[in-house]
This record gives sequence, C-alpha cells and structure tokens, in this order.
Amino acid sequence: MNDGYVKHHVAAGIATVTFHHPKSNSLPGRVLQDLASTIGRMGGDPSVRVIVLRSDGEKAFCAGASFDELLTIDSAEKGLAFFSGFGRVINAIRKAPCLVIGRVHGRAVGGGVGLAAACDVSYAHSSASARLSELAIGIGPFVVGPAVERKVGAGTFGLMSFTPAAWRDAPWCLQHGLYNAVFDAPEELDRAVEAHAQELAAYSPEAMRELKRTLWRGTEDWDRLLDERAATSGRLILSEFAVQAINRFKAEAARR
Repeated sequence: MNDGYVKHHVAAGIATVTFHHPKSNSLPGRVLQDLASTIGRMGGDPSVRVIVLRSDGEKAFCAGASFDELLTIDSAEKGLAFFSGFGRVINAIRKAPCLVIGRVHGRAVGGGVGLAAACDVSYAHSSASARLSELAIGIGPFVVGPAVERKVGAGTFGLMSFTPAAWRDAPWCLQHGLYNAVFDAPEELDRAVEAHAQELAAYSPEAMRELKRTLWRGTEDWDRLLDERAATSGRLILSEFAVQAINRFKAEAARR
C-alpha cells in the first residue's frame, strides 16, 4: 500500500474507482496500469451505470507523473511505456460506455489535469487549483493535451502549457470549462457527486452509451495519437535538461 493503490466499489449501479499514492497522489506506472484496467473492467460490467473517479487523501487530487519513476527511465522504450500509461487511462475513460464523474478534491498537476479533463463531468473543491507543469521539466503536456484541449479549447490549453509555473484557481478552471461546478465545502462536493451519480444510475444505459459516443465523436484516433504523444514525452525525458530539472524539483520538495 505504501507504493500506491487502486480500489473500486460497486453499489446500486455506481462504480467508485479510487487511486492513491503517498506522494501527493502521484502516478507511477503500476498505479496507471491498475487505474486503466479497473476503469476498463467497470465500463465492461453491465451492472455499472456510472463511474466515479476520485483519489484518497485530503491534499492533492493528483500530482501527475511520479518523479521517482521518471528518473529511472533510461531509454526511449521505457519512456514510451511509462507515458503510455496516461494514455491508457484517458482512453479507458473515453471508451467506457457509461459516463465518468470526476471528484477533484484538491490540486491537480500535469497528468492530474488530464484525468480531470478526461472525465465526462468534473466536480471540484474550491481548493482544486490546476497547472500543466510539464514544460518546466523539459517535456510538455503531450499525452494529456488532447483531453485538456477538448475541454478548455486550443487557446486556453496553449496558455496553460506555456505557463507551467502558474496555478489556475478553481474558479478560473470552472470559467474555462475544466470543471463543471466548484464547491466550498468537501461535504457539498460529495453530495453533488453522489446526487449526480444516483441520477445517472437511474437512466437508460443504452441512451447514455449513445450520448457518450456522440459527445466523444472525433476522438476515434486517440489510441494511435496518445501513443505517438507518449513516444515524444518518452524521448524528451531522457534529455539532460529534464534530468536536472526533475532532481531540482525533488530537492526543493524535500526542503519544504
């Protein structure tokens, strides 16, 4: 459990998928693999009418890629394998025949922004600021980019990508479409997520499946596209700039 986990629970047609990692809910490759496979299984379960995606803990929703694992990547092949994990999670959400509700209780960074964007609906706490930090470590938000751009538009995605140090607060994320609603109290957030999940669980699964297919039209090439983007990140993470930047960020975090 110290290396992170993914767990799920199904009740009354609602599948709750929860991930966690002790380092601010960062995502190593194993957690990404488990997250993608769990979402895929829940989407394929005929008893599941809606999926809720959330993380455990009280601080960050998701800190993105695991820096510890990034520093172990020593080949383009390993880089592709790691970053493809984010693509598999996004594609699992995209392909699930039911709607996916995201519960974003805290800060989202990099890949965490991608998870929030990939969900069909994302409800957030007022502390859930977001930033795309990838450029600062020598790569870019290539894999999560299609999901983020789909939600916020090309111009806003570009702004977030080119200002990797800038945090966007939850009201800004709401205004630009990353979040669908923002709540000041965690209890309000939970009530909103639960109420919407229960509502969706009562609707026709066939109708929701067709609606989701309509809403995601134009993304049919994402299996190939996200693998191509993962290859780009996997190559760039090998650069001296990236290695030095990640070590610097880790040292700064350790001093806090």
